[in-house]
Amino acid sequence: MTQNFHTQVLDITTGTDEVVVDLTATCEAFLRERADGRDGLLNVFVPHATAGLAVLETGAGSDDDLLAALRELLPADDRWLHRHGSPGHGRDHVLPALVPPHATLPVVGGRLVLGTWQSVCLVDTNGDNPHRQVRLSFLG
Repeated sequence: MTQNFHTQVLDITTGTDEVVVDLTATCEAFLRERADGRDGLLNVFVPHATAGLAVLETGAGSDDDLLAALRELLPADDRWLHRHGSPGHGRDHVLPALVPPHATLPVVGGRLVLGTWQSVCLVDTNGDNPHRQVRLSFLG
């Protein structure tokens, strides 16, 4: 089998509020263009120190529950040693330890293999940086 590597960078505006952005449809479109029906792996990577990727259910409140849990675990207050940016910004730098900046997902027959309710999501709690990049890479 000949393996091919394809990559693309997405520019995403997340705004100044905490958000969970569903990237699933964009990942699927990338695979339709690049996977050509092959099996392989899709790697999704966020090259930022204050954002992460999660595979979770969206649209039924789980995305809001995730943000609420992160607010509880990582309060935006003055406890953080990392102090540049807006108040509590240090917590944004801890986020990737809990919500990693990468996900590697199976691709079978050129299609992303996810569970029924799973979505690929960008998680951004950093209102100081409203523009993000996400790199999609297919190896197959």
